[in-house]
Amino acid sequence: MTSKIKSFNELKSVQKRLKAGRDPKKPGITVCVGTGCLAYGTKKLVENFREELSKRDLADRIDFRTSGCHGFCERGPMVVLSPEKIFYQRVGLADAGEIIDKTLLKGEIIDRLLYVDPATGEKVVHEDDVPFYKKQSRLVFGLNFQVDPESIEDYLAIGGYGALGKALTGMKPEEIIQEIIKANLRGRGGGGFPAGWKWDATRKAQGEPKYIVCNADEGDPGAYMDRSLLEGNPHLVLEGMVIGAYAIGSSQGYIYVRNEYPLAVKNIHIAIRQAREAGLLGENILGSGFSFDVKVNRGGGAFVCGESSALFASLEGRAGEPRAKYIHATDRGLYDKPTNLNNVETWANVPFIIERGADWFAGIGTAGSKGTKIFSLVGKINNTGLVEVPMGTTLREIVFEIGGGIPDGRKFKAIQTGGPSGGCIPEQYLDLPVDFDELTKIGSMMGSGGLIVMDDRNCMVNVAKYFTNFLVNESCGKCVPCREGIRRMRDILADITEGKGREGDVELLEKISTGILDGALCALGNSAPNPVLSTIRYFRDEYAAHIKEKRCPAGVCRDLITYSVDAEKCTGCMVCVKVCPTGAASGERKKVHVIDQAKCTKCGACRESCKFDSIIVR
Repeated sequence: MTSKIKSFNELKSVQKRLKAGRDPKKPGITVCVGTGCLAYGTKKLVENFREELSKRDLADRIDFRTSGCHGFCERGPMVVLSPEKIFYQRVGLADAGEIIDKTLLKGEIIDRLLYVDPATGEKVVHEDDVPFYKKQSRLVFGLNFQVDPESIEDYLAIGGYGALGKALTGMKPEEIIQEIIKANLRGRGGGGFPAGWKWDATRKAQGEPKYIVCNADEGDPGAYMDRSLLEGNPHLVLEGMVIGAYAIGSSQGYIYVRNEYPLAVKNIHIAIRQAREAGLLGENILGSGFSFDVKVNRGGGAFVCGESSALFASLEGRAGEPRAKYIHATDRGLYDKPTNLNNVETWANVPFIIERGADWFAGIGTAGSKGTKIFSLVGKINNTGLVEVPMGTTLREIVFEIGGGIPDGRKFKAIQTGGPSGGCIPEQYLDLPVDFDELTKIGSMMGSGGLIVMDDRNCMVNVAKYFTNFLVNESCGKCVPCREGIRRMRDILADITEGKGREGDVELLEKISTGILDGALCALGNSAPNPVLSTIRYFRDEYAAHIKEKRCPAGVCRDLITYSVDAEKCTGCMVCVKVCPTGAASGERKKVHVIDQAKCTKCGACRESCKFDSIIVR
């Protein structure tokens, strides 16, 4: 553990010493221990590596490190070998010894552990050449690879807390705020409000003490950007918060993190303790006279607690309910005191701006949206994971060049951006540059960065129902437009998908949506109609097919479809017979199978398992 650092000069000396101790030419093994890889059993893999290194008396000769998430989550467990950055994916728990003996000691490549590019069929050796990574700009997220999340020494060795030292000893609080304003850092939590203006308003507000809060209550289905940053590089987030606290004039900060993120909670607690012991958090930081400390609060388990005023209420021990927005948090936030709230990714960008300058940051991205953005890319996509790209990158680049396109040769249909309150964007907008303003123009939003890809087997009416049902369950119920309006929309959508839709239902959905948009109390309600409105706007024909023809074009809504076998395509392979849970599919080997409609529950197991596309859905 690093002893207490009492000045910026001493910090630079410690950084220099730790950096010198990391030989870039030394053979190394980095194993991802993010939540995704841990789910594959990486903890045991780490133990195996350490045992195998110890057996060979190589512990001192090999730089072994565990790291946070690398982003390519579906390929875990992931192991990267330095200095060449050889990328091994889906590493087995018993592969540790072979990797050491063959690759590290003899320089041999283990072919079965390499990533195979589906576009070319070629095996890729180096991480930077993997198509998923090649098109990215991993400015913030790339640091995960370089540090053990439980080691402040690792963070200091790559220059960590240098921006804090620069801010405390060489910049006035007002100069820091102006630098953030000049960089045009916009909040990555969903609203996209300029962080610098928020900082400035909080600093100028009347009242003491002033608070800063890190919002790590990431609740969007399929989104895990903030979790992976907090797990993998907690000191980067802490450093951004301390810089912000100094600029604003705050002595107390809070990290409000989802209770469902145990690894993030564990790692941020370790980072806070280490930063205090090193003199980088707490009293008289770096001998500057500035004091600031951080507490961690676990979330209340509600999606609405990601909304600022509901989050403050939960922090205070009350029910997580929002309040009217005419009361600004910068004036009266937590405990009715001036409060600045930014999310994890926003705070993580701050050290880069202070260290490299506003002009450098503003040189990345579009005119109105600067820097990079981390997205979670999930759904009907070949390459699932976390993607960091410059603002302004097109949806087509993200989906097809980084994401690898749609599995099984299916056709792209839509992509939802912005989480459950975002909009569904059709193919015609694939070349749209992704930033805060462009997405808003077409009825969607950036949100915190969730991207859910859908193919031609997704029913857009059913998608709207799914997200509306999620919002019904997550509404706090405080205001009538949200509480009753979303529930009524859910009921109408349910009727439509069950063949009970009526003429005028679409118009009624639009009317209810307008009422919610105009009358809801908080951002959850104000954006709740987006999934419905965007699917009506771009896929109105699907609504018409459900209502007028009692037909689901995508073959999803069970009450509107039947399953049968295409006699010309069926090979009698018996797969559908084996997977059918009710015995509805039957037949002999190499003979055409049949489906008993009386037994069929329309679960879709036969359709998903058939390799010959012989299951007909009407």
